[in-house]
Amino acid sequence: MDRLNYIDSGNASYIDSLYEAYKQDPESVDYGWQKFFEGFDFGKASQPAGTAKTAAVTPENLLKEINVMNMINGYRTRGHLFTKTNPVRERRKYFPGKELETFGLSDADLDTVFNAGHEVGMGPAKLRDIRQMLEDTYCQTIGAEYRYLRNPIKLKWFEDRMESRRNTPKFSVEEKKAMLAKLNEAVTFENFLGTKFLGQKRFSLEGAEALIPALDSVIHQGAELGIEEFIIGMAHRGRLNVLTNIMEKTYKEVFSEFEGKNYDSESAFGGDVKYHLGYSTDIETKNGKKVHLSLCPNPSHLEAVDPVVEGITRAKIDFKYNGDNKKIAPILIHGDASVAGQGIVYEVLQMEKLDGYQTGGTIHLVINNQIGFTTNYKDARSSTYCTDVAKTVLSPVFHVNGDDVEALAYVVNLAMEYRQVFNEDVFIDILCYRRYGHNESDEPKFTQPVLYKAIEAHPNPLLIYNKKLIEEGSIDANYAKELEKTFRAELQQMLDESKAEDRFTDTIPMFEGAWTGLHLANHKELISSIDTSVTEQDITEIGNKLTTLPEGKEFFKKIEKLFEDRRAMVNTTKVFDWAMGELLAYGTLLKEGFPVRLSGEDVKRGTFSHRHAVLTLADSENEYTPLATIETEAKLSIYNSLLSEYGVLGFEYGYALANPNALTIWEAQFGDFFNGAQIIVDQYIASAETKWQRGNGLVMLLPHGYEGQGPEHSSARVERFLELCADDNIQVANCSTPANFFHILRRQMHRDFRKPLIIFTPKSLLRSPKCVSPISDFTSGKFYELIDDSYVDAKKVKRVLLCTGKIYYDLLEKQQVDKRKDVAIVRVEQLYPTPIQQILKMKARYEKATEFIWVQEEPENMGAWPYICRKFHNDTHLNLQVISRLEGASTATGFAKQHAAQQTHIVAKAFEAPAGKAVKETIKKTTEKMANAGAD
Repeated sequence: MDRLNYIDSGNASYIDSLYEAYKQDPESVDYGWQKFFEGFDFGKASQPAGTAKTAAVTPENLLKEINVMNMINGYRTRGHLFTKTNPVRERRKYFPGKELETFGLSDADLDTVFNAGHEVGMGPAKLRDIRQMLEDTYCQTIGAEYRYLRNPIKLKWFEDRMESRRNTPKFSVEEKKAMLAKLNEAVTFENFLGTKFLGQKRFSLEGAEALIPALDSVIHQGAELGIEEFIIGMAHRGRLNVLTNIMEKTYKEVFSEFEGKNYDSESAFGGDVKYHLGYSTDIETKNGKKVHLSLCPNPSHLEAVDPVVEGITRAKIDFKYNGDNKKIAPILIHGDASVAGQGIVYEVLQMEKLDGYQTGGTIHLVINNQIGFTTNYKDARSSTYCTDVAKTVLSPVFHVNGDDVEALAYVVNLAMEYRQVFNEDVFIDILCYRRYGHNESDEPKFTQPVLYKAIEAHPNPLLIYNKKLIEEGSIDANYAKELEKTFRAELQQMLDESKAEDRFTDTIPMFEGAWTGLHLANHKELISSIDTSVTEQDITEIGNKLTTLPEGKEFFKKIEKLFEDRRAMVNTTKVFDWAMGELLAYGTLLKEGFPVRLSGEDVKRGTFSHRHAVLTLADSENEYTPLATIETEAKLSIYNSLLSEYGVLGFEYGYALANPNALTIWEAQFGDFFNGAQIIVDQYIASAETKWQRGNGLVMLLPHGYEGQGPEHSSARVERFLELCADDNIQVANCSTPANFFHILRRQMHRDFRKPLIIFTPKSLLRSPKCVSPISDFTSGKFYELIDDSYVDAKKVKRVLLCTGKIYYDLLEKQQVDKRKDVAIVRVEQLYPTPIQQILKMKARYEKATEFIWVQEEPENMGAWPYICRKFHNDTHLNLQVISRLEGASTATGFAKQHAAQQTHIVAKAFEAPAGKAVKETIKKTTEKMANAGAD
């Protein structure tokens, strides 16, 4: 806003122009200038008669008024730099400061009455009173950063609320006692754990205990504003305190976990440490409102839980609350080092206002310990504040002294109100400290001796708040002592009871709420398929809807030709390519009432321009979605994502976690891009069921295949997924036909259990005339884990080639051209759980076969072979050999000629055929080069 600039007498003409505009129409200038000019007119009217008026010279009193306006806006903009927000350190000094001289004023002006007081709701007021009001509002234990917001309505919203109250909390005695009680629970619980379980890790909240009454306050305030559910994500520090004192997990349960009594040697679950676990509960507020709370489980990977929380929230907005984001809110609790250092925070923030990912605003609470593990804040970030990332999406930020529990409660309530009004994120930076090291056995004085000397001498927040309440007469001296005594006795009783029990069994409900009716899959269910066929009538009806363009809308000619060809598949050839097989899967599931959500980079059209699920008109940016024409009550969602893998995959995992009845798909632009989200794969998709007893039905589509395009995008790293496979945790597939892809997607929803599904999808095969399926494969049948060879004469087969994915078509071409009926090609469509019995049954069919060979495009140390080799290592039934590229550090060559030679060599070797002189020469050079480099 213009009035933020420091204005001197050189800007008199500018002020005069504003004044002239004001005289013509007061509403044409900012509200603050309106009030200022009102006062100025009043001042002019009171000037003595005959006073000279010169248009070219701005009167001295007007310049002073301008300087006061500058001071007001200086406090609003930079006041947060001069607050009393740090409980254990001196704040850094900033220049220029907030001295009167900075704004062209002096002590001589303190008792002068200025009409600029209208700007802060005081009317004409003395400068000393205006300044004191600004000091109270912007420079005490609350610092406010909000002036970068570009919406004047939001600016005024904050100014009206903060300045009218001077950012000074006003709570009743009963409310103060309630905060004291929660603070007592937080402090006493940590102290109790520290004395009863010496040496055990608990990642205590000590130093930041004000978080507990703050969370309690925001939950109650949210309930008053219409919130029915909160989804909470946080790391390990303070988690046990939140679990017990906010989530109402019993102290007895936590003590039993410390005693190790929740271990069950007969359980298939591996479990996790207690400060990673999640919990759900229903609480009742002081006004009798019911609120559901969910604390998401999380790994030690800081901030990894953030997108998961947002995805869960969005799924519940879509299906539980009918799109009303004012009934549910996410709360993310960060650390200062992680919120500044982890890129996932930025990725999640960029989702805030996107149609496919927005959740109506998140409350961000930062436990600012002013230190990482041992890293000082000056080494942990370049920004002034750890929360400066919030400014990239124009989220307001509050900095609060963690010793001032009332200030923190006041700010979180203000943030909750802002979220409900504007549906945007708010950050609250709680300046506090960590009383001990990274964990309770760590010695922080090794690296921060000065800081920890100050922390040692600093009283805890309970003592500080108790003293404040006694001094103001809200409680007597014995009130807090009795609170602590009573609560400590309760804790001791719970500890005694937990010790008396021989064993405690965790009761983590896995199949309640949205998961009701589903169950934990057994191995037999995972390696078998169910009937997922669809009638020809349905295929034709849905196919016509998917291939009909509306009249009166203009599309690109290539699109029109594409849809003509697709319509011919439905009504003439009755043979479908990959894109049609995929779209028919979505269409049939929608018709059956299953919601479908597909997200990822450029998924509407598809990276390889094959899907065209959403069409853009030729003469506008309007879109048309053929799938949306299917008559169904199920929700269809197709979103091009932001350029993010880590954040979006985590979001979709959370979405699928909250709604197992929707087909939720994340597609990587190229398969290898998933490695930017490896943390989500490792910590959630592959292991959450074992660690946290949380199932998930997320589908990952990863384009994979060697087409001579270089190391990037050739491989989706099949080997990385297969090395994670155990305990029937995930499903890994590489479908070779559109029909099998159709059936595996449908199978995902038609079984009464959910498992993550990773599918390696094709690129060049998307348009291959060989990679097609007749309608009969859709109308009869199911997903086939293994596809045997129907071309060969089983009694004459001497060699069996096992493969997966695209390489099949290269082998098929060689087999057909050479008419090799003595070499069978068997496709393993589901790599995990591996259909071992089906493979052995296939082997028995080829009773004269003496060679069984795994053939793959990938280097020998990559692809499926390392897993297959291990699976059949020393197997007496199937002594597999391998034909592949040589071991390599890179996934593929960047030279097209070398790629072609390698591919030809693999195929030729599979059939024991001569590869040709040029190919042999290329392979020889590659082999010699690797040998000279010390390769095996």
